[in-house]
Amino acid sequence: MWLLFYDIGWFMAMILAYAVGFIALMLLAGLIAPKFARKLTNKFSLYTSMYLAGALAVFTGIAGLALIFTVVAEAAGLVVSTLFIAGLAVFILIINLLSYLFSPLMINLAYGAKPDAELQGIVNRVAEKAGFRKPPKAVVVRGPPNAFAYGNLLLGRYVAVSSEMLRITNREELEAVIGHELGHHKHRDNALMLFMGIFPSLIYYLGVMLIRAGILSGASRLSSRDRRGGGGVFFILVGIAAIVLSFVVQILVLAFSRLREYYADAHGAKVSSPRSMQRALAKLHLYYEYYERGYEQLSNSKLKALFIYALTESLANPFYHYIPPPPRDFNIDVDQVIEELKKKEEGGFKEIMSTHPPIPKRLRFLDYVGFRPVKIEEYV
Repeated sequence: MWLLFYDIGWFMAMILAYAVGFIALMLLAGLIAPKFARKLTNKFSLYTSMYLAGALAVFTGIAGLALIFTVVAEAAGLVVSTLFIAGLAVFILIINLLSYLFSPLMINLAYGAKPDAELQGIVNRVAEKAGFRKPPKAVVVRGPPNAFAYGNLLLGRYVAVSSEMLRITNREELEAVIGHELGHHKHRDNALMLFMGIFPSLIYYLGVMLIRAGILSGASRLSSRDRRGGGGVFFILVGIAAIVLSFVVQILVLAFSRLREYYADAHGAKVSSPRSMQRALAKLHLYYEYYERGYEQLSNSKLKALFIYALTESLANPFYHYIPPPPRDFNIDVDQVIEELKKKEEGGFKEIMSTHPPIPKRLRFLDYVGFRPVKIEEYV
């Protein structure tokens, strides 16, 4: 009987946590985040904004963990709370470390990554221009237009470019794309975002475990006919609050990720030209606009945070069903498309939940790169 109570109770508690979390996200996306972002970007440069956003995410994560620890320690005791949180933290760290160590092998296998001498030569030239002592390994992967940076200290660093990206871009645009990915390596974004992601993950799983503990505590009281104490309900409420907090911290981490994409765009423009970076982004936008129906039918890729373009989230899946490509030049004036895209206003909930800024904002940002100190108030 108590197992049935556990299953139903845990399920209902998780639904409540997600419902409250969704409401909190809607408030953040619709009311708080836009005003905060506007004030932040109106006063500070891109670099300062990145530091502030990163510090806020880390501070909120640490403060949340400290608060959860304090509350649980009051109810369960210091030793139990320390072992509980420390054990979960070690488990998540081990999972992240294994992911960091083995992800290059898994990516190479899943995407059919193959070395390419011509691409390696381009990467070498761009890397030399960017000040790299040792250029990353260049590989061509299967799939639609896409590029991403990955690797680690043991297996080396990689820049992957899809065969379709090579097909639709000219040399200058390809160098801009490679410069963007080299920027991620130079700025150590993969390791940095892996570290930042630990905080919302740890808080979330703490919440799940607390809900489980609360349900089990309540169920054991029912089975033993002991109605004293409200520890079960208390743990459930703390667990729900922790899950909601993990959503908030994740929003801050995503905001930090979007700023890092601007930073990588600036690097791509620096080693090529702002216009080449804009043209590459516009061509990606055109390609996925062309495949809008197919995009909607495909599942999201697990590597979406690595991609140069946010809308490759599903089409960049290595197991997508191939469809005939659009013409190389799309029979469209790409420069005209850039100017039209820059006029579009995009944002809201979709942007708040994305690892990448919308293309119109990235294009407007690139207008200012190279002309003055990088600020972002004009294009957000």
